[in-house]
Amino acid sequence: MMETFYDSNLFTYFLLPFLIFLARIGDVSIGTVRIVMISKGQKFWAPFLGFFEVFIWLLAISKIFENLDNWVCYFAYSAGFATGNYIGLIIEEKLAFGVVRIQIITAKAANELIEILRGSGYGITHHDAFGGTEKVSIIYSIIKRTDLHRFVGIIKTYNPNAFYSIEDVKFVNKGVFPVKAITKRWRKGK
Repeated sequence: MMETFYDSNLFTYFLLPFLIFLARIGDVSIGTVRIVMISKGQKFWAPFLGFFEVFIWLLAISKIFENLDNWVCYFAYSAGFATGNYIGLIIEEKLAFGVVRIQIITAKAANELIEILRGSGYGITHHDAFGGTEKVSIIYSIIKRTDLHRFVGIIKTYNPNAFYSIEDVKFVNKGVFPVKAITKRWRKGK
């Protein structure tokens, strides 16, 4: 009975390609996150993820080779690759792993923005400079990626016309990072 199911059109042209599609989403998503872990210097997570990425890929490609005459499997393999890239980037974004460097350049007086950022617990370095046509203030900060949305929200609220850029940072030795609200409440209770 099972042999008949494996030989059926339902299995050959729907279920098998669907499983290949899911496998490719899995291995490419894992691969995308693994590449980020490599760039962040994560010596444990990168090889761990790499093992599962290649294992899943081997399962998918072996089914492709077993069904070389099935063009639907080729389409599923390619679609899974494309979808896996997209999902992998979403997963990486949600993980918000690591730290970023933000540089803010503003022609508007930056004192209020600097004080708000410092008051929010962020470490700030700033100096005055000369832009293309006028004096500017340049503000630097290194923050956790999990705080990025909040940090950019402060910039947009207090200096919406500021120019800012965000870069990934591989390693940070020391820094000033906001203390989480739960930790603040615990310290007050002591």
